[in-house]
This record gives sequence, structure tokens and C-alpha cells, in this order.
Amino acid sequence: MITVKARAVDGPDKGFRAAEIKRRDLDAQDVLIEIKYAGICHSDIHIAHGDWGEVTYPLVPGHEIAGVVTDVGQEVTKYKVGDRVGVGCMVDSCGECVNCSKDEEQYCLKGHVPTYAGVDKYGEPTQGGYSTHIVVTEEFVVSIPDNLPLDAAAPLLCAGITTYSPLNHWEAGPGKKIAVVGMGGLGHMAVKIAHAMGAEVTVLSQSLKKKEDGLAFGAHHYYATSDPETFTKLAGSFDLIINTVSANIDINAYFSLLALDGTLVNVGAPAEPLSVNVFTLIPHRRSFAGSMIGGIRETQEMLDFCAAHDIMPNIEVISADQIDKAYERVLASDVKYRFVIDTSTM
Repeated sequence: MITVKARAVDGPDKGFRAAEIKRRDLDAQDVLIEIKYAGICHSDIHIAHGDWGEVTYPLVPGHEIAGVVTDVGQEVTKYKVGDRVGVGCMVDSCGECVNCSKDEEQYCLKGHVPTYAGVDKYGEPTQGGYSTHIVVTEEFVVSIPDNLPLDAAAPLLCAGITTYSPLNHWEAGPGKKIAVVGMGGLGHMAVKIAHAMGAEVTVLSQSLKKKEDGLAFGAHHYYATSDPETFTKLAGSFDLIINTVSANIDINAYFSLLALDGTLVNVGAPAEPLSVNVFTLIPHRRSFAGSMIGGIRETQEMLDFCAAHDIMPNIEVISADQIDKAYERVLASDVKYRFVIDTSTM
């Protein structure tokens, strides 16, 4: 076992504190990663605050991890010391079920092992990337292309793949009209990726205060959802809507914006149930779907796509002592557009 520095929280109403946690000794197929940067995801806040169910504390969040390999197990073939690598939202799965066999480990029928707030195959609680080192089996490590800076690459391991996967699955591209609901950490990545795929992109945001940014990121159109005229003007317009907000919005109003056979995909995960009126879906054969990150193969594909198209999140790098303040600012929508922790400050 090795002891590493971290930032932990002891309860839903507690602030972060300096801590030391244990990482397992390397098994034959394990990789030891020195974490350089860790992104802050809205789901970190939900889990740390206990919004999505019971949590075991102390908790070290973080599933947007970018770093460098410092040691490998004797049977590791994919990575060597010095490689630039990342770890996303999961660190293991059964590897045997039908979904795992299709490289969709995020939908493992036995349940994938989350990077934190889970239990690994050794029966130990998993702890995340708000720390200086992590040990992960090589099958759940991805390679970060050389032209992606590590600090900017970190949020791609969640915000990037969470938006890339549904855009890829529902075939966003030339001739497709795509709307992105929300212009936060997820939303701004969805705009950049959909634009690079060749789709016509529209942002649907509560106000127009981020319009200049949205257009700079590649959106062709930008509308305020606080204006009722928006829903009248855009009725029946979109082939695909990616809803990135983690709030209980009037989802039925957004269904009305879908064209025939259009799909609205939720990637934002509000704690409260959404109320669906099926008569907003039935008349135009519309679909309501969900999507959760992506498998390891698709995550690597996403990183390579972002590298090829020079796509990176807009980030604000912070020290470990600023995590509590960063959480407050995320909840106040006061970040453009993703916080990243410099783990050298642990």
C-alpha cells in the first residue's frame, strides 16, 4: 500500500480537508498514475452532498483525471512509465457481460466500478482524483494525445465523453440540426463537438448572457428559453436535443422542439424526477432517451477526435484549497466553464 495526499469531505454539509488515503500495491495489470490535474464535475457536488443517495464518508471525489504513469505491473502492455494518461468515471467492470463485450462497460450488467463512491473487486471503497496518485487496471486507462495539455484534457474524461457519446450514437453530422440545452461545463463541450462533427448547432440557454461565447464555440444560433417566443419559433426544428442541465426543467416544452423522429437525450441528471406528458412524444414519433458517459474504446476515440479537431474545454485552474469555493461557484453558474484542480497543491 502507498499513502498519498488528497482532499476529502466527511459529510454532506462538510467542507473539504487535507487528508491521506491508501492506494493498493500494483497487481500485474495495474498502472500507478501521478495525477497532475483533476476536473470538478457537477456530479462530484451531487455525490459529495448526498443528493443521489447514501454515501460512505470520508469521500475523495474526482473522475476527470489527467496525469503521468509512474509505475506499471509486470503484465502491463499498453502503458509505460512517462506516458500521458487519463482516467474517467469508472475503473473496472465485469468484462464478461454482453454490454462489456460490446465495449459499453458503462452499462455493465453487473454494475461498473465508479472511480469514487464505489467498491472495487477487493471490497475496498474507491476514492477519486482529488488526490496525488491513483492505481487503476490498464484496461480502464486511456492515452492522452500529445497536443492536448493535461489541464485541459482532464474535463474531457467526463464532460467530453458525456457529450461526445450521444452525439456519436445519434449520428450528429452534416444535415443534422442539433440543439444543446444549457451552456455550462457539459453544454459548451457539446457545442464544440457537434460543430466539429458538421452539424448545425443551436444553443438553448436561459438567457443570452453567454451568447457571444456560444457563437465563438461553434453554435450557429442562440436563443433564450426564458422568452416564450423561442418555443413558438423553434417548434418542430431539431433532429436531436442534448439536455445538459441538472435541473428540473419543463421537459415537455423541449419535446415540442423536436422534428419528426427527433430525440431528446438527457445527460444532465437532476435529483428530482421529471414529469413527462406522453402526448408531447406520440404525435411526431419523438423519443426521450438518456446517455451515460461512454465505454473505454469510445472515450479513447473521443480524445483522439478532440486532438484532431483542436477541441478543448475552457477551464479555470484552481488550487486544492479552493475546492469549496469552486463548488459554490458551480452551483451559482459562475464558472467559464470547468474548474480543474492543480494536484501539485495538495
